[in-house]
Amino acid sequence: MALLIAVTGGIGSGKSAVCRTLSLIGYRVYDCDSRARRLMDNDTEIHRLIARDIAPGAICDGTINRKYLASIVFADRAKLDRLNEIVHERVIADIQRWHARQTSDPILFIETAILIESNLHTLVDEVWLVDAPQEIRLRRACLRDNATPDEIRARMGNQTAVEASLLPVDLKIIDNDGTTAIFPQITRLLNNYNLPIPPAPQWRN
Repeated sequence: MALLIAVTGGIGSGKSAVCRTLSLIGYRVYDCDSRARRLMDNDTEIHRLIARDIAPGAICDGTINRKYLASIVFADRAKLDRLNEIVHERVIADIQRWHARQTSDPILFIETAILIESNLHTLVDEVWLVDAPQEIRLRRACLRDNATPDEIRARMGNQTAVEASLLPVDLKIIDNDGTTAIFPQITRLLNNYNLPIPPAPQWRN
């Protein structure tokens, strides 16, 4: 079965840029954020558990009322934790099915912002942490999300820092400080597996 590598990093670190590069050179990447949204929209078991454990009124005609659900969970930490548990369990099951289907790939990647919180660190074989100084991350996130520094700092405070001591697998660092090129770092990491390295992707403006 393919090696499973998580690509993670704090807000504004640039993990999506690393995963976009991996996709462009031919590797499959599972995007946890987009898949979780799709599962929440379409997974009837998620709907059933939300209605049973969090708020019956959050499910109407097979559709999640996201605004109402948010008003419930952000006022009750226990319900927020339960929602995260429901979604994370279904995402992990979805990843395991996806992993099993990709029989021809030597390496598969998972993009996730919440590696520890979702327990994905227990599922993967290695972790690539995309890192950058906090002031650079803050600036990037403010520009990307049209948010204030205080809003971004609050979101940063809700993320669990990824440290080698928390992981049962190897941790590799990719420096995305804005001056160090990403692609050579990716190729060095891939070289550890004796795989052929495609040429650098040609970005479109």
